[in-house]
Amino acid sequence: MRSIRPIRGKDELAVAMLAIVLSAAPVAAGAQDRYPVDWQAVAAESMEYFSALLRTDTSNPPGNETEVATYLQRVLEQEGIDAELFALDPTRANLVATIRGNGSQQPLLVMGHTDVVGVQRENWSVDPFAAVAKEGYVYGRGSLDDKDNVTAALMLMLLLNRAEVELDRDVIFLAEAGEEGTTRYGVDYMVENHWDKIAAEYCLAEGGGAVSRDGEVRYVTIATTEKFPMRVRLVAHGTAGHGSVPRVDNAVAALSRAVGRLAAWQSPLRLNETTRAYFDRLGDISPPEEAARYRGLLDAEQQPRIERYFAEYEPQHYSLLRTSVVPTMLNAGFRRNVIPSEAEATLDIRGLPDENPDEFYRDLAGVINDPNIEIIPEGIYRPASPPSSLDNEMFRALEDVTTRLFPNAVTLPTMLTGATDMAQVRAQGTQCYGFGPVRTEEDIVGGGGAHGDDERIMEDSLLRLIQFLWYAVVDVAASTE
Repeated sequence: MRSIRPIRGKDELAVAMLAIVLSAAPVAAGAQDRYPVDWQAVAAESMEYFSALLRTDTSNPPGNETEVATYLQRVLEQEGIDAELFALDPTRANLVATIRGNGSQQPLLVMGHTDVVGVQRENWSVDPFAAVAKEGYVYGRGSLDDKDNVTAALMLMLLLNRAEVELDRDVIFLAEAGEEGTTRYGVDYMVENHWDKIAAEYCLAEGGGAVSRDGEVRYVTIATTEKFPMRVRLVAHGTAGHGSVPRVDNAVAALSRAVGRLAAWQSPLRLNETTRAYFDRLGDISPPEEAARYRGLLDAEQQPRIERYFAEYEPQHYSLLRTSVVPTMLNAGFRRNVIPSEAEATLDIRGLPDENPDEFYRDLAGVINDPNIEIIPEGIYRPASPPSSLDNEMFRALEDVTTRLFPNAVTLPTMLTGATDMAQVRAQGTQCYGFGPVRTEEDIVGGGGAHGDDERIMEDSLLRLIQFLWYAVVDVAASTE
């Protein structure tokens, strides 16, 4: 592992840390009264760990997550916290660290993944693996996905241990490999082979975040469920021939018609507990015209108009309404003057948590309505699972922390349209909740997000993320007596 180096000059760091501390005054309630935290020291220490993680290239493929796992293990064990490595592949280790409670309640799992997606270096304004700090941001691949959460979990474990927090629950930290498309090395391996090491009543991981406007956090999203991906190929069959002789069974034409029908098709609209609460609460903080749309979704007369508006102007919200079907790849032919016997399309289907895949494939066949087109499912690598509850101590604690840290913000439970490793954990019966750092509305629209070029996090957001995790975990796991 590389040595940890400062990411800024001495004077710049001092000014930045002062700003962070002033903007993140400590708050305390309940159990936190017994465990005060020096947030100024946490800000400086966590930035050092964060920069070390960002400087370690764990692009997947190939991953090489063991380098980060062994670094985390060393930091934890230096403070007397037991940490184990588990690996299907020796280069792709997962780390599990546990701080024991009295066992009166079931464990709480905190999870983050150590791999990152690759980069196109020529599109970055800075070195993506140098943890460059400028203009109030830290740049680096993984700064938002997901080394911020890994750093927050690491600091949580250190703080719990240093403060000797009396716990009713074991607190487990899983730093996992392979989240970015190779889950067999990470969460799948841990769930299938070492579930006893990570089994928990509650899980906190990535997936949500706080959104600010004009310097004030407007809302905090907490991911309580997610859609699950279904990979499907369409293969159109026809008769090969010379391009100068038209054929009614042209495979390319048939595939085009099928793709067009699917693109125009709307699968049934269904809201669940999470999405109902999301749109209802979003209506509470939105201007009147927007609020009317969010609250009118279940009105039969308004619904078609609202759906059209979402499809054009708010596609993320449109995706929350139904199982989505998106054509993403086409493949056909090898010469201009040859009619191919086959043509193929790839569909990215994201199912609602309660979607039945077999029934949905039959619906696809009915929409396509062409016996010469074959629907070929290619497997489901994330399990579907019911949404986590909005009525338990964990979700209430997350709402409470939102109020403490961001007094004017509302908590929005949300369904992720993408996929996370919480799916596998939630499928085991664990109640999972995803949250994340503060981002401005301008940044969300303007770029620099997860998987993007110049991925970056606001410097003070890392500390806020650590605080959010600390307060939530202490609320739920610390002994009250």
